[in-house]
Amino acid sequence: MTTLVPPTQPRSVFASRNSISQRETREFYLFVSPWIIGFLVFMLGPIVASLYLGFTDYDAFSSPKWVGIDNFARLFQDPLFWKSLRVSALYSLMSVPLLLVVGLFIAILLNQALRGMSFLRTVYYMPAVISGVAASMLWIWIFHPDFGILNAGLALIGIRGPAWLWDQTWALPSIVLMSLWGVGSSMLINLGGLQSIPTALYEAAEIDGAPAWRRFFSITLPMLTPVIFYNLVTGIIGALQIFTQGYIMTQGGPNNATLFYVLYLYRNGFEWFRLGLASAMAWLLFLILILLTAFIFKSSPMWVYYEAGDA
Repeated sequence: MTTLVPPTQPRSVFASRNSISQRETREFYLFVSPWIIGFLVFMLGPIVASLYLGFTDYDAFSSPKWVGIDNFARLFQDPLFWKSLRVSALYSLMSVPLLLVVGLFIAILLNQALRGMSFLRTVYYMPAVISGVAASMLWIWIFHPDFGILNAGLALIGIRGPAWLWDQTWALPSIVLMSLWGVGSSMLINLGGLQSIPTALYEAAEIDGAPAWRRFFSITLPMLTPVIFYNLVTGIIGALQIFTQGYIMTQGGPNNATLFYVLYLYRNGFEWFRLGLASAMAWLLFLILILLTAFIFKSSPMWVYYEAGDA
């Protein structure tokens, strides 16, 4: 009985495959090299440089001088630093829950099987793609106390509107109100989450006689917790980094009522050329965001539900 031995492939075949693999590897690195170079030059480089500058006295016109933790100690003794941190925290506490609730509410309204819903979804999302500068200029006109359309509308129902951005009490709430302009992003993500919920759950609840409010709190809300978790994390990160509105609309006023953290960082770095101090502020903000994000992730098993089990 003879044993059939498969023919061995010629050495040239293996060499050809190896050559193709090496060529594909070179092509891969060639195509991703612009991103790698951009990351190293425009992201990783500045990140490392800012870490070093955070421990130096640097004004962009002379060589950095190592001062250790003096910049951080100086910040902790600076009333405007604490003011800016407080303003950004208040803005986050007001705007993030508002965007979560309104975004979910609009998503539920737009999740109906009615004619024209695609058009309405587009309309609600479009403001979110408009640049921050353009939106800020628009809202300056809307909030103007004399000829703004907001106060004009309030006057029609007999209400005298406040000075909004020009009033120390109303300046920050005005920017919080303006944040709803970008609710389309949250709405779109919530809408995707709503449409991924199995309809069988609602059908079973209806058979059991569960009312609409019960279906919302027992099915919709738990199934949406991963989406809410994502919107919460990204919302907090975005809110604490708000800059454009304070810079364009109020310049941090009146009386520092809208002096956001990143706006104060910008002033230290690019108006007063305290680049070492600004770098220290940037890293403090990074640490704050890391701690907040870690806390949210740590608490997520207590309130985030994943259908397939723990993520």
